[in-house]
Amino acid sequence: MNLTKACNKTTQILMIVASVAALVLFFMTFATVSTSSGQELSLAGSQLAWNGDVEMANGQTVSLAKSTDIWFCFILTVLGILFSALTFKYKGMRYAAPAVTLGAGIYMLVISCSSPAEFVDIRPLDSLYSWGSIEYGFAVWGVTIALLASAVLGVAHLLLDDYIIVNSSKSAKYTIPKRLVRFFKDYKSEVNKIVWPTRKTVFKNTLIVLVICLILGAFIWLVDFGLGTLLDLIF
Repeated sequence: MNLTKACNKTTQILMIVASVAALVLFFMTFATVSTSSGQELSLAGSQLAWNGDVEMANGQTVSLAKSTDIWFCFILTVLGILFSALTFKYKGMRYAAPAVTLGAGIYMLVISCSSPAEFVDIRPLDSLYSWGSIEYGFAVWGVTIALLASAVLGVAHLLLDDYIIVNSSKSAKYTIPKRLVRFFKDYKSEVNKIVWPTRKTVFKNTLIVLVICLILGAFIWLVDFGLGTLLDLIF
C-alpha cells in the first residue's frame, strides 16, 4: 500500500509538472513566418494568443491579431494547472484535471497536424509586408505532448487514488475499472431482456403512424386554408 501511495503522489506531481511545462512552451517559438525576401520572424504562442507586439527589422512595432484557437488552448492549459493543483485539497478535481488537459491536448494535436495558415493569424503583418510561408516551431508539438502526458498521468492518479480509497474503506466498494465492468455486464443483461417486435408488428405500427400524420397534416392544412380565406374576405 505504501508503494501505491508513493506512485499516486508521484503521478499527481508529474501531472502538474507536465501541465506547467506545456504553459512554459507557450512562451517559445510557435511559428516562424518567412517573407518573400528571405527575412524570418519567430512568433511565440503567447504572442499569437494575446495580441502580442512584434518588432520588425525596420524598428516598427506591430500588434498581432489574436489567434483564437491558440488562445483557447492557452486558457485550457492554465485551467489544467489550476485543477491539477487543487487535486491536493479537493478530491473532485481528480476528474476535472485530466478532462481539461485531455481536451487541450486533443485540440493542440489537431492544430499540430493541420496547416499553420489555418490557426496562425498573422494579421496585420500580411497586409503590411509580402510574406512567403508559415512553419510551426518545435513548441507546438512540445505543448501537445506535454498536455497529453498530463492527461495520462491525471488518469493514472485518478485510478490509483480510487484504488487506495476503496481498499482503505470498510464498506464494500468497487474501483473505477470494476465499476465499468459491472456497468457493461448490467447493460448486457438488460439488453437481453428486451422483447423485440415482430416484422408484422413493426409494419402495422409504422402504417398507423403514417396515417395519423397524414390526417393531422390534412387537418392543419384545412385550418390554415380556412383562416387564410377568411382573412382575405375581411381585409
